[in-house]
Amino acid sequence: MPRKTEAFTISVPPGTKEKLEAIASRLNILWGKKPSTSGLIVAIAQGNVEVGQSFSLTQEQVNSIQQAIKALTDAGHLRDAEILATLALERGNLSPQQRQTIMQQVSQPNQAWRLEVDRHRQNHQPFHLLYCDSQGQNLTYTVRYAEISFEEKRFYLQIWCDETDDIKDTPYPELIHNRCLRFDRIQAILPITGTWRQEGLDSIKVYLHFCRGMVKAYEPRQHDIQDEVIGGVRQVVRRVTYPFWLVREVLRYGQDCVVISPDNVREAVAKELLEMCRHYNLTLME
Repeated sequence: MPRKTEAFTISVPPGTKEKLEAIASRLNILWGKKPSTSGLIVAIAQGNVEVGQSFSLTQEQVNSIQQAIKALTDAGHLRDAEILATLALERGNLSPQQRQTIMQQVSQPNQAWRLEVDRHRQNHQPFHLLYCDSQGQNLTYTVRYAEISFEEKRFYLQIWCDETDDIKDTPYPELIHNRCLRFDRIQAILPITGTWRQEGLDSIKVYLHFCRGMVKAYEPRQHDIQDEVIGGVRQVVRRVTYPFWLVREVLRYGQDCVVISPDNVREAVAKELLEMCRHYNLTLME
């Protein structure tokens, strides 16, 4: 039975018909292979197409959206990142440069690396990993264990690997097989045969003392294995796999946190403090 329709005539300024056809084409509202202005009007009347002004975003708001997309992507919530990016692109009235930046964010290959790493971790599947470090050097790792950590507003891939030659004169020989990698520097991943390391990452125990305001203000971390207050000092023992992040954390606490042991971590903090003193032309008095 033929579908009943109603015909009416509208008058529009010159160029409006072409604009309506462009909108219909973008929304994939077609009559055969051509954009359908009639179909567009029907879709609007039925509430299937939202009509309204694009919202204008300040540069600060665009930066916030970009940070949110990055956080969602790093966390593996790729669909959510794409939805947020699409909303900004379609309705945000962005500049060409802003549009390009957001489109690059959701098309970066590190999204695929995160998904692939998660799959191998779940299957306990060892893999080869090609990585480009901060100096532009390509390195290959045979990964026997991997986990994902969040450090200073970014997710990182921590691995246990067979290779050790790329580390020279390390102060942490007990952690020689551990690496901490950025997802956006991964070049390739290839699964291999072999066994998954059940013990996880290598680690050391670091003993920390918090004093003064940090006795109550300190917030326990995921890898703290002991936490107690004795004699007005908060004594924390933490399992550490990559001391670089711990040293940066301790320096932020200033005089309210002291590394008690092991000596190599304690010396790493002292070395950073000495370098800071040299930058400011400070001389330590005995």
